[in-house]
Amino acid sequence: MAKQGGMHLGSYALFLVALFQWGFLAVAILDPVDFLALQSIRKSLHDLPGSNYLASWDFTSDPCNFAGVYCESDRVVALNLGDPRAGSPGLTGRIDSAIGKLSALVELSIVPGRIYGSLPVSFSQLKGLRFLAISRNFVSGNIPATLGELRRLKTLDLSYNQLTGGIPHSIGTLPELTNVILCHNHFSGSVPPFRSQVLTRLDLKHNALSGSLAPNSLPASLQSLSLSWNQLTGPVDNLLSRLNKLNYLDLSLNQFTGPIPGRLFSFAITNLQLERNLFSGPVQPANQVTIPTVDLSHNRLSGHISPLFSTVQNLYLNNNQFTGKVPASFVNRLLSASIRILYLQHNYLTGIEINPTAEIPLRSSICLQYNCMVPPVQTACPLKAGKEKIRPTAQCNEWKG
Repeated sequence: MAKQGGMHLGSYALFLVALFQWGFLAVAILDPVDFLALQSIRKSLHDLPGSNYLASWDFTSDPCNFAGVYCESDRVVALNLGDPRAGSPGLTGRIDSAIGKLSALVELSIVPGRIYGSLPVSFSQLKGLRFLAISRNFVSGNIPATLGELRRLKTLDLSYNQLTGGIPHSIGTLPELTNVILCHNHFSGSVPPFRSQVLTRLDLKHNALSGSLAPNSLPASLQSLSLSWNQLTGPVDNLLSRLNKLNYLDLSLNQFTGPIPGRLFSFAITNLQLERNLFSGPVQPANQVTIPTVDLSHNRLSGHISPLFSTVQNLYLNNNQFTGKVPASFVNRLLSASIRILYLQHNYLTGIEINPTAEIPLRSSICLQYNCMVPPVQTACPLKAGKEKIRPTAQCNEWKG
């Protein structure tokens, strides 16, 4: 029996040795520098309550099998931190500077959560990085200017954080950028020129950016441009005329001035938002406008309303200085429900040829109040239009003069 017991103990010892060797070999698959970097990254991060993402990060097994870690050969090439499923609580903690040691990294993302602190300067060591997305967290401080050393970067998404300071001009020099999403932060200063000729999306809305945009500051490759909710100034007509690949444009809530180029209305844009600026002068589309939604409200636009706008489904021209009569083509399309929203209130319009007994389709809405005419039809205007139906005669005479 003693001999049999000794045999069992010996077998168990051999099993432990084999297990240890297997575990060591599993860990040793990964490059030692990457292995140590992952350990540092793990120590700086924690699951938020309800998250179990980091449970798989057990360093007695192969790190290439960890959640969010992707390897090629013995190097980490992608790191997607946090559970990407909708509703996941995400992670908390800081981004450890050891992430710069993952020199083969091509993709880095962190799902929405409560990551805080600044962006590590060591990001600049990731020379092969193509995708960097850290969105909807609490990252603060400045964008390191050294991010401009990531010459292969294609996507930069740092949206919905608490970043401050200026957008480094070095970012604009990156030659392969296709997507730049820096919205909902606290950036100030000017918009740097972007030199990438493959840039398709630029989203800088909801910041505190100021200054003007040079005509050649953005590439003609842009398809989506959002600069709303900033403090940008100056004319943009020469710039916009160049961006003929745009399919989305939002410049609302700034202080842009000057004319709106007629050529812009011929672009394949689905949603054109230029409201609440200081645009002035007449608006003269080159052709019939086919953009579904056009919002030019709350500017200083003047002259007659072009009949070429009658093909727009949702048209907001309210709170401007338009004069004359509403074109007859608008009435026909309104009564056929081809126009869904036609807001013309708070202008200096003098008439519209519509039968007072005409029934506006239920799915259509028109507001004419506070112009230089008695509105012939009574429809539900937005509450912000106020209660006064007609503009005072003195104002109408003054504008005519």
